[in-house]
Amino acid sequence: MLAYIIRRLLLIIPTLLGIMVINFAVIQFAPGGPVEVVIARFQGTAVDATARISGQGGELQQAGREDRQQGGSGSRYRGAQGIDPEIIKEIERQFGFDKPPVERFFLMMGKFLTFDFGSSFFRDRTVVQLILDKMPVSISIGLWTTLITYLICIPLGVRKAVRDGSRFDVWTSALVIVGNAIPSFLFAVLLIVLFAGGSFLDLFPLRGLTSENFSALPWWKKILDYIWHMTLPLTAMVISGFASLTMLTKNSFLDEINKQYVVTARAKGLTENRVLYGHVFRNAMLIVIAGFPGAFISILFAGSLLIEIIFSLDGLGLLGFEAAINRDYPIMFATLYFFTLIGLVMRIVSDIMYTIVDPRIDFERRG
Repeated sequence: MLAYIIRRLLLIIPTLLGIMVINFAVIQFAPGGPVEVVIARFQGTAVDATARISGQGGELQQAGREDRQQGGSGSRYRGAQGIDPEIIKEIERQFGFDKPPVERFFLMMGKFLTFDFGSSFFRDRTVVQLILDKMPVSISIGLWTTLITYLICIPLGVRKAVRDGSRFDVWTSALVIVGNAIPSFLFAVLLIVLFAGGSFLDLFPLRGLTSENFSALPWWKKILDYIWHMTLPLTAMVISGFASLTMLTKNSFLDEINKQYVVTARAKGLTENRVLYGHVFRNAMLIVIAGFPGAFISILFAGSLLIEIIFSLDGLGLLGFEAAINRDYPIMFATLYFFTLIGLVMRIVSDIMYTIVDPRIDFERRG
């Protein structure tokens, strides 16, 4: 198993490099960029998701106004008509765009290997600081949503498999399908209207992960305050994530229940619980457990974007969205690199979980 893990770890290098190359190349051909964002701000036409430009933004903006009054000259950047080419070159130098794309890529990857992600183009902070600040919110949403979903869906899927075709199976399937059909952000809006001071009750807070006086609260009130703020976001996320995992668990159990070894176990006089949880569960849960890392990563880094916006939760999803809108390349590529690396490592973790659940699986022998 150790040799298999080492091989998988080594495969991370070309996989990660390929992903970064493809995304870097796509960005080079995408319209707009940080230079265009700065130019739009000079012109007063930018729609920005963040507050300001660091460094010499104010001085460059003033120089841009003076040059526009003098006529200036053309530029290859859209919207740069009337801005002094020297100012454009200075902006390019600040962002590193005075170097060829290939050189920029290798310089970026060289820094990423040491987890030096640089600083944001449009925030006076390093990328690492921004990620660390936003991480608690996204981890809270992703971890609790994934755990609650698994704790509810696995028993529900097992129950549906055991009572396949019964009334319980029919009406729970109807509820699961309805929950899957309605997006999580619509559930979030509905919950706000019903329970967060909308048209009905005012029981839960509308924004933030904790209250303003959180630091002054005793430890047990901190826990309650945290749960109070997380109730609505988690409810919206969990309801919309029921269907796939519940039906996956049910179908896995149905497939195992109909196998010969289950008939043999029952013929030996074993109790139904012993058959289900001593024999069937281990085999049926392989595919479910294998999907846990992927489900967690998906919810952590992508699935909670709209929930973060609706409930004013300043997490990684919102950070990535703002970076994409503002063409803040350090944040975009750093988060891509970091999250892809985590995703690849989690895939190895899922293989290890396979062997823990069922020791008969030997990846080394298959390799």
